[in-house]
Amino acid sequence: MTVESATNLEVVVIGAGQAGLSAAYHLRRRGLRPFDDFVVLDADDAPGGAWQHRPPTLTMAMVHGFHELPDAPLPPLAPQLPARDVLPQYFAAYERDHELPVVRPVTVTSVRALSADPQSLLLTETDHGSFSSRAIINATGTWTRPFLPRYPGMERFRGRMLHSSAYQGPEEFRGGTVLVVGGGASAIQILAETAAVARTLWVTRRPPVFREERFVPEELGRAAVAMVAERVRAGLPPASVVSVTGLPPSPALLRARELDALHRLPLFERITETGVVWADGHEEAVDAIVWATGFRAAVGHLAPLGLREPGGGIRMDGTQAARDPRVHLVGYGPSASTIGANRAGRAAAVAVDRHLRGGPRSSALLGADLPARAHAG
Repeated sequence: MTVESATNLEVVVIGAGQAGLSAAYHLRRRGLRPFDDFVVLDADDAPGGAWQHRPPTLTMAMVHGFHELPDAPLPPLAPQLPARDVLPQYFAAYERDHELPVVRPVTVTSVRALSADPQSLLLTETDHGSFSSRAIINATGTWTRPFLPRYPGMERFRGRMLHSSAYQGPEEFRGGTVLVVGGGASAIQILAETAAVARTLWVTRRPPVFREERFVPEELGRAAVAMVAERVRAGLPPASVVSVTGLPPSPALLRARELDALHRLPLFERITETGVVWADGHEEAVDAIVWATGFRAAVGHLAPLGLREPGGGIRMDGTQAARDPRVHLVGYGPSASTIGANRAGRAAAVAVDRHLRGGPRSSALLGADLPARAHAG
């Protein structure tokens, strides 16, 4: 699609997870018109963000923290219901009740500036055409970019090897030996389930820090956010905050402890056809390796904008990319939690609205038609 035939908007929001919906809600509250001034492009077939891809064994009772979307109290729910059923329904109702202009499924392939002029329009290219806008709010999260480290011998392993994002419950491991790699909430959740039906081994890069407090104190939460924010301001990739927050006694951790599954081992040196070997020569045979090793930010489509710093990350000033004031990232770095995503969505909407008020409207620059409501998911 040519620039002349691109759909012209004021703002394109990329991603309809928690951060994207929060941004869309606040854009509308600030007077931007759905479909006329902004759209939300979502790659999934249905509402729910990453929640729709969680394993069926993750119940609402086991969810490691969830913050309600703006102006949408979460109704009372049975704790045994799967989160991947409950929360997508909640997201779908939110999109509908607030008449948010979500268009799906649309995969964004790239975002680029139309010229070197810092006031030029941005062109968001997708598998369903192009969208020009004066600003974008990127809310693509991390779920589509699972991180799998490389170890000598991985290609020779004859057992099952998967990232935690592909984990669908413990039954497929029944009666075997499962090695779980990682020190975060996902690893604990998997240990809590698989230890009931299989022999488990737990490996982490650093010794885990267990917190006695059931909820992370406010001071600890601020310290974690500050740590991530400092890295982002320095242009480094966001890091996990678990080394600051530690592991609180969540239901999953208490269950894993009850099953005696929290005997942490250091990282192994290599992988064999049948298991893993440590530096001291100790070897364990395993049937499966589950890599609960986290995710990386899904921002490859922003590469044409040249936002990355030499350190590998995108330097941020609040939600704004330091290298380009037209670009805001939410659900990135310190706003990756659900409560952080809500706050970042509001902050980005406020900043974008101010930016839009400072220059000519994109419709005046290109003057094309806008997307039909029939495209909304």
